[in-house]
Amino acid sequence: MAGQAYMRQLLAHPLRTKAITSGVLAGCSDAVAQKISGVPKLQLRRLLLIALYGFAYAGPFGHFLHKLMDRFFKGKKGKETTAKKVLVEQLTASPWNNMMFMMYYGLVVEGRPFGQVKSKVKKDYASVQLTSWKFWPIVSWINHEYMPLQLRVLFHSFVASCWAVFLNLKAARSIANTPTKKA
Repeated sequence: MAGQAYMRQLLAHPLRTKAITSGVLAGCSDAVAQKISGVPKLQLRRLLLIALYGFAYAGPFGHFLHKLMDRFFKGKKGKETTAKKVLVEQLTASPWNNMMFMMYYGLVVEGRPFGQVKSKVKKDYASVQLTSWKFWPIVSWINHEYMPLQLRVLFHSFVASCWAVFLNLKAARSIANTPTKKA
């Protein structure tokens, strides 16, 4: 019943439904990341800002990315086409999305100055992206090969919620290891 209602909303309001879904999953992933990382009390502001990222950026980005990919590869099927879709996604969207998340997390969620965030991204980006390329191509393959277009953002958002736990924990670990300047 809930699945049918979701599908009706997805068909009637695809962008809005994908944005809300991505926001909810991003917020849930942050709650999990906070719990795992030992945060004594749930940081509601942080959770809401992560949910906002999913709602305002990740969901809409995924919606338009998958529509664009489907248009670009219109009528083309098979393993070779899937491989091309995965390659395009991993060389464009993946690096961009990881950079965007790291910048958003540092500037908006943590409220740190641009210089600190830039240094942190410079230090951690390669590691995050290399780890991403060990994980996301498999997810992309499954998404493009087996998921219908209207469910790709849902599938991606669900897996991204797990990935976001990794990014949140990496960000928290990096903060803990960053020396603070004394006045």
